[in-house]
Amino acid sequence: MIGGLLCTVAACGTETSGSPEAQSAPGRSGGSWQEPAAYTYTLRSSEGERSLLGRFRISVRDGAVVKAVGLDDTGRRTVDSTPEAVPTLGGLLAELEQARRDDADTAEAQYAADGHPVRIVLDWEENAVDDEARYAITAYDPADDRRARDRADPRPGT
Repeated sequence: MIGGLLCTVAACGTETSGSPEAQSAPGRSGGSWQEPAAYTYTLRSSEGERSLLGRFRISVRDGAVVKAVGLDDTGRRTVDSTPEAVPTLGGLLAELEQARRDDADTAEAQYAADGHPVRIVLDWEENAVDDEARYAITAYDPADDRRARDRADPRPGT
């Protein structure tokens, strides 16, 4: 049902995120967005039976999660028990592309004006129970070069 609703919304060309900069994009990519060297974002991961459920504030540097904070009980349990399950945006996009290669029934994304994903919906088999994944990405904050250097070398004046 969710996949059908999203397909209907995407076919109409309307936005479902409530954000004017979000673009529905059932195609292969979000444009020319390149994952920055350092950024933070908030992830709400829901649906399905899997280890990555809950709300998280995630910090990424050089393609790896360097800090993840669970923002709700489920997120805190995930960070405590399986911190390696917390993804970068690149990891989420790789999961989306893998679902497309695997011919999942639903593998859709919406992107912000700058090209970063704001929503990803996956459903490998329409009639299967608990194989879905839904990701909502908010509060995305790419670190500029100066802030990234400061984090890498915290010595003052360097």
